[in-house]
Amino acid sequence: MTAATRLLLVESSGDTNRAYQPCSDTKVQISDGFSFGIAFSSRQSFFFNSTLQLSPCDRRLSLSNSNSRVAVFRPKVDEISLLTINTSSFSPDQVGGYMVAFAGRKYAARSLPAFVSNSSFTVTSFTLVLEFKKGRLQNLYWKRDGCAKCSGQSSFVCLNKQDCAIRTNSCKNHGGSVDCSLGIQLAFSGTDKHLSALNSWYEVENLRQYSLYGLYSNLRDSLSSQYSKIF
Repeated sequence: MTAATRLLLVESSGDTNRAYQPCSDTKVQISDGFSFGIAFSSRQSFFFNSTLQLSPCDRRLSLSNSNSRVAVFRPKVDEISLLTINTSSFSPDQVGGYMVAFAGRKYAARSLPAFVSNSSFTVTSFTLVLEFKKGRLQNLYWKRDGCAKCSGQSSFVCLNKQDCAIRTNSCKNHGGSVDCSLGIQLAFSGTDKHLSALNSWYEVENLRQYSLYGLYSNLRDSLSSQYSKIF
């Protein structure tokens, strides 16, 4: 896959997982690092023969021949994380406008394609849940928050009664003034390899009236106004 890959691999002292590539198969326990990828491309490029959705790790897909991009992350298992993808030099709409989260090869798991951007609208805030069974990744799925958080805000549009979107021509990477970097709230559910419950998704559900990305953005904007070279 031809990709401008953003790789965040942060190993902690309690990390027993030595599988660092997103296409590796592994079992994890709480506090391990877990590597997974997010591929950006057109919706149809994630399907084999236009009907069967495959993981980006599957060589039958032609992503290597497309203008796709990949970001790789390694969050700590069962911690709520905020993943950010800087779009100052990367326009999701120009590589197809959809993204798929994935990990594993023999035990491949992948999310459904999620809309990110086209020439009209861009969605910047997402919630992703990684579901495990006995430490093995089973599923990755996007949780829709609805449009309550952007209700009444003239700069946002509600798409399909599911996602708050901003007009793409307002984004900095399209000549506008708005930072349209992507923010992905990440949480875990299921059980680890010792059958310990992964509870961070339930914590996110209880905090859904708050936006981690909004809190992060406010902090970043506050700091950058004082220390412009930090961000």
